Amino acid sequence: MTYSSPSSESTATGVPRAGGPGLLAGRTVSRVGYGAMQLARLRDDRRAALAILRRAVELGIDHIDTAQFYGNGFVNDVIREAIRPSDDVLLVSKVGATPDPGGPHQLRLAQRPEELRAGVEDNLAGLGLDQIPLVNLRRAARGPGLRAEGEQIVDIDDQLAEMTALRDEGKIGEIGISHIGMDELRRALPVGLACVQNAYSLVSRGDEDMLRLCRAENIAWVPFFPLGSAFPGMPKVTDEPAVTAVARSLGRTPSQVGLAWLLHHAPNTLLIPGTADVGHLEANVASGAIALDDETLAALDAVPSRSGDIVVERP
Repeated sequence: MTYSSPSSESTATGVPRAGGPGLLAGRTVSRVGYGAMQLARLRDDRRAALAILRRAVELGIDHIDTAQFYGNGFVNDVIREAIRPSDDVLLVSKVGATPDPGGPHQLRLAQRPEELRAGVEDNLAGLGLDQIPLVNLRRAARGPGLRAEGEQIVDIDDQLAEMTALRDEGKIGEIGISHIGMDELRRALPVGLACVQNAYSLVSRGDEDMLRLCRAENIAWVPFFPLGSAFPGMPKVTDEPAVTAVARSLGRTPSQVGLAWLLHHAPNTLLIPGTADVGHLEANVASGAIALDDETLAALDAVPSRSGDIVVERP
């Protein structure tokens, strides 16, 4: 099987899709989506959070990534208010963690099958849906992020069995998976995956073989930390001299170049950059229109990957 490109260039509201069309969960969506985690920073400014979501739709985004544990339910709540049925936005959520407002990381792992089911129910209630179109199983066997210990170490087959049951019951439409290695991906393939979410960027390409397998299996590749991270031990795309040189030559920002490279690198890549700022949102969407010629791509492809199994205390 090989990746096939969709053809619909516009969203349901008639706006050109941000970054062009891509495939996710059997639907055509914008290749540049929106990761809603940072909306939690606007808990005290609900109007601003709503405005960002409405602006995303206006800019041609019809693919939003969220979770009930983002902002202890606040993010799902504002999505429920801001996104209208007529927008025809594909909402993607995730399970595997749960809010822990008083804890050191504001969330804790919830990996057991019964906890995954409870997470789906919480997302359904928070988003006001009868079915979540796509839910990612957020694993915790590798970084970056919290690592499973004790009773939170759960075999992936047990988790996938619960996710499949939830799909069979109609509570979720499609299954995705996150924070995984190649062995786990191969074990999950028979379930019929819609997407894989792993940390991946121009400077952290350790999962290149997984990306190629996903492309062959028509599975969307949705990288988080698409520009690297400011956390210790994780490289940042925007610090790379080749990236800043290309940005200067194109009159763009290094962040935009880093996002554009991801879109050029593989046709099954979809982006979900997050922000709580409208200006940054507009810049992220504009990255989807950047053309990179062969010479520029070769210069960026030559940047060394500095992947590492970094433990980062983030969801």
